[in-house]
Amino acid sequence: MKFVLVTGAYGGMGKSAVNQLLDNGYSVIALDKTVGEKKENLFPVQVDLTDEKSVQTAYQKVKEITNDLYAIVHFAGIYALNSLVEIDEEKFVRIFNVNLFGAYRVNKTFLPLLKDGSRIIITTSELAPLAPLPFTGLYAVTKSALDKYAYSLRMEVQLLGIHVSVLRPGAVKTDMLGVSTRALDDFCDKSKLYSCNAKRFKGIVNSVEAKNVSPDKIAKVTLKAVNAKRPRFIYKINRNKLLLLLNILPQKLQTKIIKKILK
Repeated sequence: MKFVLVTGAYGGMGKSAVNQLLDNGYSVIALDKTVGEKKENLFPVQVDLTDEKSVQTAYQKVKEITNDLYAIVHFAGIYALNSLVEIDEEKFVRIFNVNLFGAYRVNKTFLPLLKDGSRIIITTSELAPLAPLPFTGLYAVTKSALDKYAYSLRMEVQLLGIHVSVLRPGAVKTDMLGVSTRALDDFCDKSKLYSCNAKRFKGIVNSVEAKNVSPDKIAKVTLKAVNAKRPRFIYKINRNKLLLLLNILPQKLQTKIIKKILK
C-alpha cells in the first residue's frame, strides 16, 4: 500500500485530490487545520502549518501510521487581494507563512519518510510565472516564490531520487472564489488610496474568474503526476488567454494598459 500525504486536504482542491487518490488504491494521510473522521485508508492529522511545533507533532503522528511516504502533495494555501502600501504587516507576513513557509516546513520535516522514486507536488498558480496585476501582487509574489522554491528543491532532491513537480492552476471552482470576491469587496470598501481604481479592477477579476474549472480536473492532473514514472516539473491547468496575451507584451506596455484601464 502506497501512502500519500496531502496538505490542505479538506479544502476544495485537496478534498477532490484525496478522493481521487483513495479511489485509485492509495492510502492518504490528510493534513489540515480542521479535519474530518478517520475512514478506510484515510488518516486525518490536524496541523497548523504556520507553527513548527505543530508540524513536528504531526510528523510523530504520521510515523505511527507509516515510515514510508510515496508522495507529498501540497494544496494548503490562502488568498490575498490588497494594496501593497495599505495592507497590515501581520497580514502581509501571514500569507508568506502559509503559502511558502508552510510548504518548506512540511518538506523539511517529512523528508526522512521519502524514498528513492517518491515525489513532492506543490500547487502554485498560473500567476507564478506571469507579471503580477495590481492588488493581487502579494498573492502572486508568494506563489512566484513558491514556484522558484519548488524548482530549487527539484534541483537538490533529484540527487536523492525524489521528483518535484508544480501544479499551476488558473481559477478553480472552490470556496477560494468566494474568498476572492469578498476580499475584493472588502478592499473596495476600505481602500483610501484606490477606491475608484479598485471598483474598475473588480470587473477584470470577475471576468478572469468566470472561466473556472472543477476541482476534479485538478485532482485528475494530481493523480497523473503521482502515477507518472517520470513526472514533469510543470503541469498547467486552465490558463487564462487574456492574462497570457497581456504578458506577451513588453512590461512598459503592460504598465500603460493597466494604468489606462484602472485610472
